[in-house]
Amino acid sequence: MSDVAGTCKKDLVIVGGGPAGLSAAIYAQRAMLDSVTIEQEAVGGQVLLTSEVDNYPGVPHTDGFTLVDAMRSQAEDLGAQIVMSEVSSITRDNEIGEFCVRTSEATYLTKTVILAGGATPRHAGFEGEEEYAGRGVSYCATCDGMFFRGREVFVVGGGNSAAEEALFLTRFASHVTMVVRKDHLRAQAVVAQEVEQNPKASIRFLTSIVRVGGNDAITSITFRNNADGSEYTEEFESGVGVFVFVGRVPASKLLEGLADFTPVGYVVANERMETRTPGLFVAGDVRDKPLRQIVTAASDGAIAATCASAYLGHPVEG
Repeated sequence: MSDVAGTCKKDLVIVGGGPAGLSAAIYAQRAMLDSVTIEQEAVGGQVLLTSEVDNYPGVPHTDGFTLVDAMRSQAEDLGAQIVMSEVSSITRDNEIGEFCVRTSEATYLTKTVILAGGATPRHAGFEGEEEYAGRGVSYCATCDGMFFRGREVFVVGGGNSAAEEALFLTRFASHVTMVVRKDHLRAQAVVAQEVEQNPKASIRFLTSIVRVGGNDAITSITFRNNADGSEYTEEFESGVGVFVFVGRVPASKLLEGLADFTPVGYVVANERMETRTPGLFVAGDVRDKPLRQIVTAASDGAIAATCASAYLGHPVEG
């Protein structure tokens, strides 16, 4: 319902229309909450860029668009309201325990909010990175590693994530080469040692990727020697994989002053998806957690919406 033009009252406002937000929307409808899901770009989020999905339970082989389109259809069939707009701010009146969620088109007043804005991979910045995203360039070893079975793979990055993902990729690739711009790994010593001792892995220190090229797949990579600035190009008979792990950027700025964050910006929440602010929940990749996958995002959304319902005094039976 609306108080005045442009101002709407809701039981729950969900910010973000990826798997976490859509799952939350489904469970909000199941709890008979008057909710709205706000997405600023495209419903589905980062999953839309995934050309192949083989690890979502019950869906043996699909692509990101097909999977999230089914999620969206399911949510809308249940009556979920999805609005395309950009949220500019989230504030809370502590005296009345009510949030104000502002977009360019409307203002929403609500007792509960779920932030499901996700996190975007930080790009390395080499030429061809955008062009080959999803067809050679990847940001998720768990998602795409198996598609490079028996092929050569390069991992960009020198931190814990890069080293751990490189080790994971040795299960599939014929060989994994870490491309590290500095003269050392920033990964923990035990992880770095595992990479160094793995016969299917090697490390190129003081090296960066300048560009990737090819046709339907990556068949050439130009490297830079960061010690002397020289460049060289390697050609490959079959398509190779370039996995980029140089960090992620969580979409958490909207919660400044309302939640606690890790040093890199992920939102801290408990197992009920609750932040330190009553009525404020988070779900999906924006949350500090050990695994960021479609299935864990969907799980987070279900928990967040169910706990938001309980916060409002309408618990949902499992």
